[in-house]
Amino acid sequence: MREDHITIESGELTAAINPLGAELWSLMDAQDRALMTDADPRWWGGHAPLLFPFVGRSRDDVYRLNGVTYPMAQHGFARRMPFAVVRRDEGAVTFRLEANAETRADYPFDFRLDMTFALEGATLRMTASVSNRDAADMPFSFGYHPAFAWPLPYDGAVKDHRILFEKPEPAPIRKVGSEPGLIALENFPSPVVGNTLSPTHAMFEGDALIWDALESRSLFWGVPGQPHLKIDFPDTPWLGLWQRPGAHYLCVEPWAGMADPVGFEGDVWDKSGIMRLAPGETRAFRMEVTLVA
Repeated sequence: MREDHITIESGELTAAINPLGAELWSLMDAQDRALMTDADPRWWGGHAPLLFPFVGRSRDDVYRLNGVTYPMAQHGFARRMPFAVVRRDEGAVTFRLEANAETRADYPFDFRLDMTFALEGATLRMTASVSNRDAADMPFSFGYHPAFAWPLPYDGAVKDHRILFEKPEPAPIRKVGSEPGLIALENFPSPVVGNTLSPTHAMFEGDALIWDALESRSLFWGVPGQPHLKIDFPDTPWLGLWQRPGAHYLCVEPWAGMADPVGFEGDVWDKSGIMRLAPGETRAFRMEVTLVA
C-alpha cells in the first residue's frame, strides 16, 4: 500500500483511498482478502474513479454550453485531480475538490465536490456531495466506477458469480454504439432473467451494459451461498456494468447521467441525465458496500 494513501479501518474492513481523484484503491476483509480489482495493467489500471462533472464520453471530447464549446475528457476531470483531506478519523475521511483556474478552463463553474468514506462494521459508506457556489445554474452528472473482484476471494468460480437485483429488471438495456464511448440509439433485450444476471466475459466484448430504466437501487454480487457484497445506490437511477473481457474484476457503476448518444450535437442542457443545480444548492449521492458473510 502506498504511503500517500489514506487508510480507514473498522475491524471488519480496511479501505485505502488515493487522494489523487479521491479514488478508493482497495477494500480488504478482516483476513486481508482483496474485495476489489487487482489492477492488472494488462486489462485496466483503475480502481474506482469518481465521474464528475460528466459521466461517460462527450462526443468528440467536447460539450456545448450556451453557444460556447469546451473540452471535456471522458468521465470528467475529477479522477485526475488531487483532493485535499478536510476531515479524518480512524473510521472516516472526507476529501475535497474545489474549482480552480485549471477546472474553470474546461468547466466554468464554481463547484465544490466533497467525497466522504466511512467504515461501520462490515459496511463502507461513500457519499459524494456536489455544491454549486456559482451565480448561475450548474449542469452536471455524477457516477461511481468501482471495480470489484471477480472472482471474490471466497469459494466459487468465475462462472458461478451472479448479480442479483433487488427487483426484476425486464426493461431493455443500452450499449455503446458505433462511435467509441457513445450510447447506441437503439435498445437491446435485457440479459437479466427475473432478477438474476449471470455475467460472462463475452457479455462485455462490446463494452458496457447500461440500465437506464432501472427499478432496483440495490444488488448482490458474488456466489449464492458464499460471502458476497451487497451494494446499495439509493440516489443514482442508472447503472453500468463493465470489464475488459477476461480481467479479474467487474465494475458496478451507479450513475446519475451517462455518455452522449451517437450523433449528439446539442447543448449540454439537452443531454439525457444532466442535472441542474441552482446557486447555493448541494446534491448528495450515496453508495454503500456491505460484506455479507
